[in-house]
Amino acid sequence: MRTGVYPGTFDPITNGHIDIIRRGSKLVDRLVVSPARNIGKSPMFGIDERTEMVGDEVAVIIEENQRAGIECDIRVISFDTLLMHFVEECGARFIIRGLRAVSDFEYEFQMVGMNARLNPQVETIFLMSSERHQFISSRLVKEIARLDGEIREFVSPRVEAHVRAAIARGN
Repeated sequence: MRTGVYPGTFDPITNGHIDIIRRGSKLVDRLVVSPARNIGKSPMFGIDERTEMVGDEVAVIIEENQRAGIECDIRVISFDTLLMHFVEECGARFIIRGLRAVSDFEYEFQMVGMNARLNPQVETIFLMSSERHQFISSRLVKEIARLDGEIREFVSPRVEAHVRAAIARGN
């Protein structure tokens, strides 16, 4: 079974992330979408809420895939370990990453090198963001929302509700 892990902070999950999940699910038999507890960032949402949001979005993709005859077991599992340890725990051979711009590539290039040293059996697959999603980032979505801007074009209505509630709570 070809298993891939799509890790990310998903704070919040955007339409760009959803696009990568949809496309990644066509490449592997099992896709583990993995919200990470990232100590280097100050997330708007805790790991449980991010995992719940990702799970809600993945449920929609699973239904779409079933209607289209795409057989991919998609799971949502959060992690707080070294990515390569998590990938090995999942029995994955692939890490799936989205790329938006050259700046993403520079960071991802370094990560691929480190991950290859940690486990040369795991390959990283890069998916370029679709043209309509290349500019979307969780950071910008949060900034626009905090300034009372419209974010419906960048996230699902379910995620928008989470973002608006978090802002109302003072996050």
